[in-house]
Amino acid sequence: MALWGFLTNHGLVLTYLGRYPDSTGLEIAKAVGITERAARKIVADLLADAYIELEKVGRRNRYRLDTALPLRHPGKRTVTVGELLGLLWHGEDPTDSADGTDGEAASP
Repeated sequence: MALWGFLTNHGLVLTYLGRYPDSTGLEIAKAVGITERAARKIVADLLADAYIELEKVGRRNRYRLDTALPLRHPGKRTVTVGELLGLLWHGEDPTDSADGTDGEAASP
């Protein structure tokens, strides 16, 4: 029987970057359980659709999520990225970053 989950790899990458905004492609891939190439493609997709922004910090990247954007779902009710993260993170505020700085969320 094939394994499956409720969140797509895009959703998993988005939530991981919310928690760990300074992650490398390899770290994202390992955490989500996909190849590094797939992780980088997903990050590029999220950047292209403005779900995340990229900031260069030295030689590393830092990602910031736009928690106000609606999820890409054809349902009637619009759910934002921030609402999803709040639900997944058990009510934690997705605009508080994991590194202790406040931000728009990627932060966390």
